[in-house]
Amino acid sequence: MSKKTLAGATAVAGAVAMALSGATLMASTTAASAKEKCYGVSLAGQNDCAAGPGTTCAGTSTVDYQGNAWKLVADGTCTTMELPDNRMGSLEPLDRDLPA
Repeated sequence: MSKKTLAGATAVAGAVAMALSGATLMASTTAASAKEKCYGVSLAGQNDCAAGPGTTCAGTSTVDYQGNAWKLVADGTCTTMELPDNRMGSLEPLDRDLPA
């Protein structure tokens, strides 16, 4: 086998290996990224981006469990999270615990 043929075969093998590892990474990332927005579960300053009025982005909520601020949580866990004072998470913005 010539050096040129060997180099070509090595390049093809490398490309195939990269494609396979990328497919595996995408599959595991997709499985790990099954998340949903959950309102009213974050502590002050720990919300994820795009909270409701009174906040501009991640980390801008000012009240614990602020009803219009959301946090990404594992899919299917939002409404079953245990929170203080009988609060519940919600898939929709809440009118409770809003900043004054």
